[in-house]
Amino acid sequence: MTKNITAEKKEKEKRLHIEVVRQMLTLATSGFGLVAALAWNSLIQDIVNTYIKTYLPQGSGIISLLIYALIVTLIAVIVTLQLSKMLKKLEEEEK
Repeated sequence: MTKNITAEKKEKEKRLHIEVVRQMLTLATSGFGLVAALAWNSLIQDIVNTYIKTYLPQGSGIISLLIYALIVTLIAVIVTLQLSKMLKKLEEEEK
């Protein structure tokens, strides 16, 4: 009886450990994703300011912001579609 209780306790501790590591992985991935997003944000802003804003009339901040938002949205859609395709392919291979 004592062996069963000990084995159950070890199994619960193992599951808890796995869940803690899984949560840490999720948090770390989210954190690095935020840092990467901020880096891309800076790059895209600089590209818009350097190469696109020079061709727009003075005081056209809204237009450059619209162009920036469209570029960011396009990148987000492309990345999401590619990741979705990759996930689908991996799930099909698993079956």
